[in-house]
Amino acid sequence: MSNAQPPVVTASAYLTLHYRLATVDGADIVTTFNGTPATLMLGQGQLAPVLEQLLLGLPEGTHKTFDLEPGVGFGPRNPELVRPVSRATLDANSVPGADYKVGDLVDFAAPGGGRFAGVLRELGETEALFDFNHPLAGQPVRFEVNLISVL
Repeated sequence: MSNAQPPVVTASAYLTLHYRLATVDGADIVTTFNGTPATLMLGQGQLAPVLEQLLLGLPEGTHKTFDLEPGVGFGPRNPELVRPVSRATLDANSVPGADYKVGDLVDFAAPGGGRFAGVLRELGETEALFDFNHPLAGQPVRFEVNLISVL
């Protein structure tokens, strides 16, 4: 039996892990625990930087849950990201003829070819009010991780 220390997570580690992001009341946002573990390389932007920071220095085999303060996981809410969108723009950049309801997450084509999503807050005759903050911005988040292997 060797008593070598297990490898620990470094800033460029290659990880196989299960992870789960959840609201503090336990609703899953993302989880791999009921399926295949994720493999990812740190520093590649696959996990939010703040989540990568939490993993640094953890030994292989760690199963741990972190509770992040509001705004830490996905940034603070930015009131400037709540903005009106004309119905014409909405129709031109989203699913034609869609029957949107307040609270829907609507996917937009962004100028330059990207995509972004906003939550519909109000729907009027000529314009709609969207919140383009990440749905978890300003929210506390629970991050659970089970480090299966660290290379």
